Amino acid sequence: MKVVAFNGSPRKDGNTQTLVGHVFSELEKKGIETELVQVGGQKIRGCIACMRCFTNKDKECAVKDDIANDCIKKMLAADGIILASPTYFTDVTAELKALIDRAGFVSKANDYMFKRKVGAAVVAVRRAGAIHAFDTINHFFLISQMIVPGSIYWNLGMGRDPGEVEKDKEGVETMKVLGQNMAWLLTLTLS
Repeated sequence: MKVVAFNGSPRKDGNTQTLVGHVFSELEKKGIETELVQVGGQKIRGCIACMRCFTNKDKECAVKDDIANDCIKKMLAADGIILASPTYFTDVTAELKALIDRAGFVSKANDYMFKRKVGAAVVAVRRAGAIHAFDTINHFFLISQMIVPGSIYWNLGMGRDPGEVEKDKEGVETMKVLGQNMAWLLTLTLS
């Protein structure tokens, strides 16, 4: 079993990645392989609505000049997908939104190819606005017919400066329980 997380933060090793690390540690305790893909700060453009994915039906985006297709392939090969982002003006980063839009269209064009995979959102926030980012990610999972586990609170952690999210004890515990629930669900769905 494998879970791939896509970090939408341009700050590698920042709070978003720290939160994902807590989810990963719980998954790894159950023998689930994990991989982190850095999306934030990388070249990825938004969907151009060419609709060629519906014509081609090759499980790829027709735009080939950025990281989107590499990410889509990793999503398709994984049993679980984590989409993680800091909160930018009450939403996900532009890079993560581009991935959501393009992967979503490709999935839909190819008979909902992410159907029944396990998906989890992870959101870092300084103070407020995280629920909208959390919703954006979960809307992608739900319209893709994926299975979304819960935790003890919404999947967010509070902190501004790198490492500050570690002080949010409830946020850290939320990530650990999310990892445990994701592992349980993956084991259940793959047995």
